[in-house]
Amino acid sequence: MVDDACPWMGGEVTDGNMNSEYLKTAEVAEILHVSPKTVTRWAKDGKLPHSRTLGGHRRFPAEAIRRLADGLVQVDEIESPR
Repeated sequence: MVDDACPWMGGEVTDGNMNSEYLKTAEVAEILHVSPKTVTRWAKDGKLPHSRTLGGHRRFPAEAIRRLADGLVQVDEIESPR
């Protein structure tokens, strides 16, 4: 059973007017097109914002991850000079 008010269970936390959604490592990996190990390493190196659950699992703020993903450019999207 997923508790909709628990970010560490894939739900959302409501704080006044702010609605914060958190993502699991595998979800971040899918969005960024990298492996979960890479996401873990980037978080450990301080390259990705995250917090930890009481059980020690990382949770990533969805909005920050989506902004990062929107700012990334795939290599084949860059025009090479001819």
